[in-house]
Amino acid sequence: MVQLEADITSIRSGSSITSINLPDYVEHTAGVSRVGALSAEAVIRDYESAAKEIEAMGTELIDAAQKCEALTAQVHDAIAFMRETAAGYREEGRKIFKRIEECALFTEDVRKTCEQVKRRMTDVSFGPSSDEELAPQEPELTGIAAKVTMSEIR
Repeated sequence: MVQLEADITSIRSGSSITSINLPDYVEHTAGVSRVGALSAEAVIRDYESAAKEIEAMGTELIDAAQKCEALTAQVHDAIAFMRETAAGYREEGRKIFKRIEECALFTEDVRKTCEQVKRRMTDVSFGPSSDEELAPQEPELTGIAAKVTMSEIR
């Protein structure tokens, strides 16, 4: 034990037990042996060091939380952008859908008109003989066919 005190004294600057700064929340009890005081100091220093490391982890955790909050805000912005983009795609799809259906209706109207004009041409070509007077037949036409006359076709 004497050797232990000698080793500790050689390491410490000063011979007083109170010469080493202790954390504010502890103080030596009067009458404690030097070995007991030094052992208590060593233990409290280890605990204080661990407590400071725990606090440092708390600071790191706060920094990580702040980064997470910033990332979360960026994610919300990205989600809003994706929703806007999806809405734009839907609107464009709706326009193309409507345009295709309009083209399909127009194509059907053109087909019907061509059939009606073809029938009119056939009726005129294969109708009654040229000696007889042709009575104009006006079938009910729709779409573009209603706007085209036989004189325009010839």
